[in-house]
Amino acid sequence: MLARTADNLYWLARNIERADYLARIVNVTRRLDTLPSAYSGPGTEWESALLSAGASERFDEFHQNVDAASVIDFLVFDERNPSSIANCIENGRSNARAVRTALTVESWEAINSGWLDLKSFQKPRSPGDPASSERLGQYLDAVMKVALDVDGSAYRTMLRNDAFWFTRLGHFVERADNTARILDVKYNLLLPSSEPVGGPVDYFQWAAILRAVSALTAYNWLYKEGVKPWLVADLLILRPEMPRSLRFCCGEMVRVLDSFARVYGQQGPAQRHARHMLTRLENTTMKEVFNGGLHEFVTAFIEDNSKLGAEIAEQYLLD
Repeated sequence: MLARTADNLYWLARNIERADYLARIVNVTRRLDTLPSAYSGPGTEWESALLSAGASERFDEFHQNVDAASVIDFLVFDERNPSSIANCIENGRSNARAVRTALTVESWEAINSGWLDLKSFQKPRSPGDPASSERLGQYLDAVMKVALDVDGSAYRTMLRNDAFWFTRLGHFVERADNTARILDVKYNLLLPSSEPVGGPVDYFQWAAILRAVSALTAYNWLYKEGVKPWLVADLLILRPEMPRSLRFCCGEMVRVLDSFARVYGQQGPAQRHARHMLTRLENTTMKEVFNGGLHEFVTAFIEDNSKLGAEIAEQYLLD
C-alpha cells in the first residue's frame, strides 16, 4: 500500500474519532454548566473543556474571555481551530475522498452522507436561546451518529487487510489520547480544591465524565456501587473489557501493529513501543497509579502515545 493511502486512512479514522470526542466533551460540559453552583464548582467547566480538547492556547489567540458561547463556537464550528468538529468532519471526508477505492461503498457513504447532513445544520447563533440550544444538541448528536456509522460500516464491510488495519490504528491511537486527557483534566481542574473527593461535586462530575465516554452503564455492571473516583479511573485505565480504556486501546494497537508485521514480514520501533505501553498497563495496579500520582501516570501515557504516533508515521505513513 502507498504511504499516502495509508496516511489518509489513518487520519480519516483519527479525525472522525476526534470529532466524536469533541461532541461528547461539549455535551457533558453543557450538562455540568446547568447544574447549580453548589454542584458544578467555581465555573471552570469551559476552561476544562478547552484543555481536554488540547485547544486552550489556540483559543487564547482569538478570545479574551472564556464563556460558553465562545468555547462552543470555537470547539464546534470555528474554522480557525484546526481541531474543531467542523474541521475534523471536513478533513475526515477529504481523507476518505482521496482513498475511495480503498473503502467499501458503505464506508464511503457513511462519511459522505454524514458530511452532507452536518452541512445542512444551521449554526446556532445564541447558545442561551432554547431553539439554538436544541439545534446545537441535534448537531452534536448527529456528529456522534456519523462517527458510529463510519466505525460500524468499516467494521462490518471492510476486508481485513492493511486498509482496514490502518483505520483501526488511527481510531485507537486517537481514542487512547482522548481518554487519557479527559481523566487528567478531571483530576486536576474540575474538582474545586475546597471539595473533598467523594463529595457531591465530585460525584456529579464523575458521573458526567462516565456519560461523556458512554461508560456509566458499564461502570454499574462492573462495580455494583456508587460512583467513586478510583473505580472510574480503574475502569478507564486498566479494565481490558472496557472499549475506551487505555489498556483496551493499547491491546488493539498491538494487535494491529502485529498484523502489519506479519503482512510486511518485518517489525520496527512502533511494534516494540506499543508492546512496552501495553506491558506497563498489564503490570500496573490502581494502588501503584495513585501512589505515583494519577497526573504523572496519565501525562507519561499521553507522551508515550504521542511518541507511538510519531513512530507509526515514520514507519508506515511517510514516503
